[in-house]
Amino acid sequence: MYNYGMKIPNRRVRFDYILEPDRYEAGVSLTGGEAKAIRTGHADISQSVARIVDAEAYLINANVPVSGATKYDSKRTRKLLLHRDEIVSIGVKMKQRKLTLVPLKVYTKGRFVKFELALGRPKRKFEKKEAIKQKDIRRELEREFKVK
Repeated sequence: MYNYGMKIPNRRVRFDYILEPDRYEAGVSLTGGEAKAIRTGHADISQSVARIVDAEAYLINANVPVSGATKYDSKRTRKLLLHRDEIVSIGVKMKQRKLTLVPLKVYTKGRFVKFELALGRPKRKFEKKEAIKQKDIRRELEREFKVK
C-alpha cells in the first residue's frame, strides 16, 4: 500500500544508548529543499536527539544539507508531529526514568517523511567498552566455527 522508498538508519544510536522496546513514528515539519534532500538520502541523524518543550516535540541537531541554498542552517531545530497523548506519555517516561528520545531512522511513507523514535538511556564509557569486548568474542567464536 505505502511506498517505503528511502530509509536512512542511525547506526550510532545502538552503540550510544540502551534502548527501550517501544517505538514511535513521527512526522516532521520540513521545507521543500529538506524533503528533497532526505528523499535522495542526504541526511545525518547520528548526533540528533528529540526534546519535548511546552507539550511539543522537536528534533535537535539533525543535519539535512540542502544543495544550492545560501544562508541556510542545516542543523536547525525541526518540529516533530506526534499526537498529544503520545507526547504526554513520552514526556512522563522521560522524566520518571531519565531517558532520552532518539531517532532510529528516517524513511519515506508514500509522500511523507517519517522518523522512527525510541526512548533510551545513554551508555556509560565502561558499558560501551564491554559491548565492544562482547562483540569481539562473538566474532572470534563465529570465525572458529566457520573454519571447522
